[in-house]
Amino acid sequence: MNLEKELHKRSESTCELSGNKEDLIVYEVPQSPGSGLDSHILISKVCFEQIENNKEIDPNFWRCLNDSMWSEIPAVQVVAYRMLYRLRNEGWPQDLIDMLYLDDETLAWAKATIEDDTEDNIKHLDSNGVTLQKGDNVVLIKDLDVKGANFTAKRGTAVRNISLVHDNPEHIEGRVNGQHIVILTKYVKKS
Repeated sequence: MNLEKELHKRSESTCELSGNKEDLIVYEVPQSPGSGLDSHILISKVCFEQIENNKEIDPNFWRCLNDSMWSEIPAVQVVAYRMLYRLRNEGWPQDLIDMLYLDDETLAWAKATIEDDTEDNIKHLDSNGVTLQKGDNVVLIKDLDVKGANFTAKRGTAVRNISLVHDNPEHIEGRVNGQHIVILTKYVKKS
């Protein structure tokens, strides 16, 4: 039996990440310690395109990992971990990473390409050059007119539990006066 047939049998002709049943291809998981069936998974073309192209990632599409990360197949676990890690600034993927258990060998495999990936990661820096992370508290350093909300966020206002805009290092999100707003990082300092 050839590899593709074995993968179709193992996955019941379903993408092992998203559950899609159309346009399935064989994907060799990079840096695999093994070979053959153990180092391959069956995925949809949509998954493949997003795995291979950082610029095309749709974070909401990857909510499917909430189910597939529990697969018993190490190659599926590895790809799920890597995609969650790539999307960790969205908030929800970090929660899934925290829940995911991988044995030591599988975790080492999952992290094998992450060091290469970190150079491309976006860093959110406040007005003083301090790195901001999801959940941080910041203070506004300038009065800001909030478009569409008809109020001014005053200098010195604390914004708690911020979230990061994953594709723009100059934007964070937070609540001011009960409104969810986008704030430029150059107008905040970490508190």
